[in-house]
Amino acid sequence: MKHKLFLIMSILIIASMVLAACGTSETEEPTEVAAEPTEEMAEPTEEMEEPTEEMEEPTEEMGEVVTITIWNQWNDEYAANIATVFDDYMAENPNVKIDLSKPEDVSNALNVAIPAGEGPDIIAWANDQIGAQALVGNIVSLNEWVSIEDLEAVYTEPGVRGVIWQDQIWGLPETMEGIALVFNADLVTEEYLPTDPMDFADLLDKATKFQEDTGLILVCNQGLGNPDAYHVAPVYFGFGVPEYVDDQGNAYLNSPEAMEAGEWMVEFSKVSLAETSHELCLSNVSEGKAGSWWTGPWAIADLEKNGINYTILPMGKPFVGIKTLLMTKNAVDRGNEAIALDVMQYFTSPEVQAKLALINKTIPAQKAALEDPEVAALPTLAGFGASLSLGVPMANTPYASAQWGPVGDATTAIWSGAQTVEEALNAGQAAIEDAIAQMQ
Repeated sequence: MKHKLFLIMSILIIASMVLAACGTSETEEPTEVAAEPTEEMAEPTEEMEEPTEEMEEPTEEMGEVVTITIWNQWNDEYAANIATVFDDYMAENPNVKIDLSKPEDVSNALNVAIPAGEGPDIIAWANDQIGAQALVGNIVSLNEWVSIEDLEAVYTEPGVRGVIWQDQIWGLPETMEGIALVFNADLVTEEYLPTDPMDFADLLDKATKFQEDTGLILVCNQGLGNPDAYHVAPVYFGFGVPEYVDDQGNAYLNSPEAMEAGEWMVEFSKVSLAETSHELCLSNVSEGKAGSWWTGPWAIADLEKNGINYTILPMGKPFVGIKTLLMTKNAVDRGNEAIALDVMQYFTSPEVQAKLALINKTIPAQKAALEDPEVAALPTLAGFGASLSLGVPMANTPYASAQWGPVGDATTAIWSGAQTVEEALNAGQAAIEDAIAQMQ
């Protein structure tokens, strides 16, 4: 009996254990159900990643914004108009910011800022600074990106020559500045006007005839009768002197071509003013005592103020100052060279230079801008443009400073008769060579 009871109890215990086991397997279903919310939670996680990707877009854009700093020497009355074309560039290129600054002492500022990595990316400066800035490493050659053939296809000959030093391209030419013959159209009739800018014998003949016919002076040049190598340059260069001093330090003041120019000056002095200056030329032309003024665009406002109706004609080969854009070492160090070059090419483009020529009355070094119908229709721009396209660029060599005094003094000695042509030019040549020797 007891044995049967024990057997029944054992069966009941086993049965309860089996039921317990079955109950445990049933509770695993909620675990599987709970897994579904886990998968659903993954969806918001992916959705949260989307704003993260959206936030990266402005971060990338901000990383592409590049500031290009341009130090310039633009005249204040021109600067505001120039700033507008850079505003246009920034509107077309929102990832570029252009900062324009005009330091008082650019040379000293560059020598401090460039080595420290705090200088500009671009310098807008005259081409006569190229040699000095290249020697100290403040600017870089552009030969890696542009060729001389590229420049020759786009810019005037003086513009191209003006940015080349030691066979390297150091900038892009912007505008040109120089002199031409500005005639009083009410006083000088066509018969006295030169027809060939390189025919100095013809100019002498017409000056002689004008004086015989009217008792007046045909031409006033402040470099003829006053030490001024700049204003007398069209005569020397027109006679074939290549330049006063080249980038190797060679001087040409006592060359055969210079001697020939000197002999012409002796004859021309007989039908000209004995002494000259900017003020004397202005007063003589304004008072009707001289028929023309060998001068630059800067004199036009005074002539117009005095009611002079003028005609501008080329004569000889003037010294041509070239305003340029130069890329600095800092631009390369910052990795900004591609954008800096794009800014330079934009600013010296036909469209921009034609626009600025019409507003600022500047003479483009850009051939297409100079030939633009609206630009060519302006007598001042067309007249000076024709003259400067024939000219010799301002020397960009560090030796250029040696030329001014000796050339001016030699010319004045010839003009006044204080020395013979040979004596004066040999003395000037020696003075230039001595100055250059001290620089080397």
